[in-house]
Amino acid sequence: MEKNVKISILCEIYGKLLTENQLGILNDYYNNDLSLSEIAENNKITRQAVRDILKKGENKLFEFEEKLSIMNKTLKQEKQIQDVLEQLNKIKGNYSDKQVDKILNTVRKELNCLV
Repeated sequence: MEKNVKISILCEIYGKLLTENQLGILNDYYNNDLSLSEIAENNKITRQAVRDILKKGENKLFEFEEKLSIMNKTLKQEKQIQDVLEQLNKIKGNYSDKQVDKILNTVRKELNCLV
C-alpha cells in the first residue's frame, strides 16, 4: 500500500489521538495535497517546523498501529468479507445440493472468523 494512502487511513483511525495541530498539518499534506511551504505559510511557521510535525505525527500513527493493529485487522476483515461474498455469488449458478452445502460451509467458516 502506498505511504500516502496508509497515512490517510491511519489519520482516520487514530487522528483523534494526535494533537489538533499535528492532525491538521498531516491532513493538509496528505489529504489536501498542500506543499510544506503552503502549510508553513498558512500556519505561520517554518518549512522545517512543518516537516518536524509531519515526521512526529507519522511516527505516532505508525506506533499506534503497531500496538493496536486496527488498520490491519480492518483490512483483513474486508478481505474475508469479500471472500464470503464471492462464495455466495457462486451459489447463483446451477449447483447440486452437495456443492451448495460445501459453499455454505466455507461461508460459515469465514463468518466465524469475523466474529
